[in-house]
Amino acid sequence: MNPTAPNHPVHGHVTFLGAGPGDPGLLTLRAVEALAAADVLIADPQVLDVVRTHARAHVDMPAQTVTDEASKTADVPVLRDTANLVMTAARSGKRVVRAVFGDPGLDGYAADEMLACAAEGITFEVVPGVATAVGVPAYAGVPLRDGKGGDVRFVDARTASATCWSEVGASEVTAVVSTTLDSVVSAAGELVSAGRGPDTPMTVTVAGTTTRQRTWTATLGTLAQVLKAAKVLPSADGAQPVIAVVGERSAAEQRDRLSWFESKPLFGWNVLVPRTKEQSAALSDQLRSYGAVPSEVPTIAVEPPRTPQQMERAVKGLVTGRYEWIAFTSVNAVKAVREKFEEYGLDARAFAGIKVAAVGEQTAKSLIEFGVKPDLVPSGEQSAAGLLEDWPPYDPVFDPIDRVFLPRADIATETLVAGLIELGWEVDDVTAYRTVRASPPPAETREAIKGGGFDAVLFTSSSTVRNLVGIAGKPHNVTVIACIGPATAKTAEEHGLRVDVLSPEPSVLKLAEALAEFGAARRDAALEAGDPVTRPSERRPGSRRRARS
Repeated sequence: MNPTAPNHPVHGHVTFLGAGPGDPGLLTLRAVEALAAADVLIADPQVLDVVRTHARAHVDMPAQTVTDEASKTADVPVLRDTANLVMTAARSGKRVVRAVFGDPGLDGYAADEMLACAAEGITFEVVPGVATAVGVPAYAGVPLRDGKGGDVRFVDARTASATCWSEVGASEVTAVVSTTLDSVVSAAGELVSAGRGPDTPMTVTVAGTTTRQRTWTATLGTLAQVLKAAKVLPSADGAQPVIAVVGERSAAEQRDRLSWFESKPLFGWNVLVPRTKEQSAALSDQLRSYGAVPSEVPTIAVEPPRTPQQMERAVKGLVTGRYEWIAFTSVNAVKAVREKFEEYGLDARAFAGIKVAAVGEQTAKSLIEFGVKPDLVPSGEQSAAGLLEDWPPYDPVFDPIDRVFLPRADIATETLVAGLIELGWEVDDVTAYRTVRASPPPAETREAIKGGGFDAVLFTSSSTVRNLVGIAGKPHNVTVIACIGPATAKTAEEHGLRVDVLSPEPSVLKLAEALAEFGAARRDAALEAGDPVTRPSERRPGSRRRARS
């Protein structure tokens, strides 16, 4: 027996992590680190989607129930099932992340779970998060304090005592009330009954910090009428949580100037991006920065060439010094060459001595991830034409080899090949992959496309128009159609679509920017006319504006 061994079992470690009020971007760097190292992830349902994207692929996420009756025995505290899951995993030596909605310091259940860990000697740490009662008002454009200071009181309407309502009602503090949609009018009534003036400004926010956020401005006395007029109440979604801010800082004239989040040009727009997630990563990120909710629907699938011998010969020629240049015109081309390298047991070192060109930033990024830094990326337009603008002509003095390896799709245009030949280069134009029409998306997505459920569709090529219509049907006429260039717009019109937005340059990022400008102009026009700001999908026949949960 080892005399130095501990006489108690080795426990794991628990990280109590604040996942914030809903916006994935509000996770802290420490939270992301903890999630990446977790063996077990136990998260509140409201933030499960926020945190699990940062966890390892095979992290254990045990199912939860509301309570565990088995814990109700003598001398055993009654804990929620989540607490028992945390304790069980920690006792087995696992690294556990317990992710809570908002901040752990304001979560009573999390405090009970910490005490349970302390009682058994299980080490734990706390990673603070953005508290819901602080983050939601910030996203609603309602500052809780200003340069003059002022007291702030946080009230949980579910547990607030009569004394609490009396103290808040008899004062001039800014009150931040956590409640539900169907109880917020009652909370306003409690404050009025306790002495707060019925003309006191008030804001009510649902789904705060997410692109489903919606805020109403009223007073304590008019809240019921405002929510009824907006067709928010009565509602089947009345149990959803809301944050209400009561006080002068909720005044409508101030919030109109400070509402930075809900005034984004594409706020809440459901935008269809007919590309794969890998292809559309940068585009989707840019759309999110404008407040949109991108949905990627691939319209093409990538398959190996029917006859792989040509690709095999070209890769062998790459290794043996047959080429001076290799030009990549897509992320898929990089993937095809990389897979062939791995098949032969090669890696990025095989590119030594070969100049590498990439058609644009996304292709260059894919190469860098492979371990290859491109020698040439277009300084202007990110296209075959832009690549040719910067491509040097063949010079027999400086170029020992006059041949270019061009791995690309079976349906690629001849622009780059013709341009390289004109510059004096020999080109091995090799089919690295085939593009075929993708399988139809789920029935729900097809119905949203045809029924006007999407606010906009971004078409990045003529083939995306043809393929989307072929696999899912024609977008509804209320949907805003945005096209990357004249050729794509012509194809869209040939399919009976009205083109609303045309990118000024053949760039997906410029296309997103053009759509944002369209959305901003549409919003400004509605405000100038005194109309409510709506999304295109809310104007389809028979649609009804309602709270989005």
